[in-house]
Amino acid sequence: MENKEEKIKKSLKYSIIDGAFCSMMIGFGESFFSAFAVFLKATNLQLGLLGSLPQTLGSLFQMFTNRLIKLFKSRKKLVYISALLQALMYIPVALVFFFGTFRVMHLIIFLCFYWVFGTISNPAWNSWIGDLVNEKERGSYFGRRNRVMGFLSFASLLAAGYILQRFSSSASMEYLGFAVIFSLAMFSRIFSFIYLMKAYEPEYTIAPESHFSFIDFIKQARFTNYGLFVIYLCFINFGVYVSAAFFTPYMLYELKLSYGIFTIITAAAMIMKFVMMPVWGNLSDKYGTKKVLTLAGFLMPVVPVLWIFSANIWYLILIQLYAGFIWAGFDMASFNFIFDSTSQKKRATCVAYYNVLNGIAILLGAIIGGFIVRYNNLFWSKYFLVFIISFIVRYIASLVFIPKIREVRVVEEISNRKLLLKAFTTMPTTGLVYNIITLRKKKKGIKIKKD
Repeated sequence: MENKEEKIKKSLKYSIIDGAFCSMMIGFGESFFSAFAVFLKATNLQLGLLGSLPQTLGSLFQMFTNRLIKLFKSRKKLVYISALLQALMYIPVALVFFFGTFRVMHLIIFLCFYWVFGTISNPAWNSWIGDLVNEKERGSYFGRRNRVMGFLSFASLLAAGYILQRFSSSASMEYLGFAVIFSLAMFSRIFSFIYLMKAYEPEYTIAPESHFSFIDFIKQARFTNYGLFVIYLCFINFGVYVSAAFFTPYMLYELKLSYGIFTIITAAAMIMKFVMMPVWGNLSDKYGTKKVLTLAGFLMPVVPVLWIFSANIWYLILIQLYAGFIWAGFDMASFNFIFDSTSQKKRATCVAYYNVLNGIAILLGAIIGGFIVRYNNLFWSKYFLVFIISFIVRYIASLVFIPKIREVRVVEEISNRKLLLKAFTTMPTTGLVYNIITLRKKKKGIKIKKD
């Protein structure tokens, strides 16, 4: 019979495989929801709702995560059941093409269910995986996991773009292309569900002292390190989603790019994130999540405003490479900071409350962005104003909140300039070829947490 350490070691491998299939679902499916809506003739306001309302509802429903954990008596059971339900939602999503005049609204409704099923278990998964991974090596483990996910997300995205390009000869054939890639997304998530079922869950009980109300969390947020971090991310994501929904219609409607070129531009950011995730993970382990968050937090806001200077394909690819480089660091640092700044008992609740507030910020950002795009006549492109506003909001958020957030762990000191230089100089040694060759975990692996 396997002991606890062996079970944890296997489960960490299963988590990488689960993440790999989940990322394939994103590459084949989620990445093309907006393109599918454009194909269905969605308006800019509908595109804004599609890019925000489903995620917001998914975030709000996380308020019920602890109750569902009690109902299922297991974090694992909640996670794998929600994964299966999310996979099955690709069936009605693909079929909205036949729903007539209101098919875009039906698409938004089905995507709301998709996101609810996909995100309601996030706090449970964060709590579960946090019990499995050694806290001193979270950066390296999640860097390795995200490296695998990034590569397969990139590969599936390219494959999906190729399929759509080949099926773009007529409207009916174009729909068939979407049906094919959504079917591949569904089956990818089903394989993810299988490996979630195989993983081990350490014993877990919801301690009474771990419960605190949402109102209490909001009242105390500005006085706590984690609370300030949550407020910061909410403002950042508000700024992000002012413009996030409109890059796809800008490329497909205004620049009239083919699905092939659209996919290549989208994939550029993805492949750079794939290359940089393990680099930023190792740097955050050594120098701290706050330091990486600070560097990325001041370099990331400029991304949307760069889109207004040129429509040249190579220029847009270069922007996406820069975005992938910086977002890899920001996402890695943000994800690890949650583990650093929350206790095991309170983590699920803390993550749920963060996601609720974040979902509201996303919805507000997207709605405001939608109205700005609809009524903007200041530039030759109606999308440019939201790109500029997004930059301003992100930068102000970083300027105000990053100095207030403190590092939790004891780490080595390093300047921002030297950290950026290390990221650049380390990148070639963990570049694309090296990452593909070393996808397989080394024998020594990560250290398993003892009892």
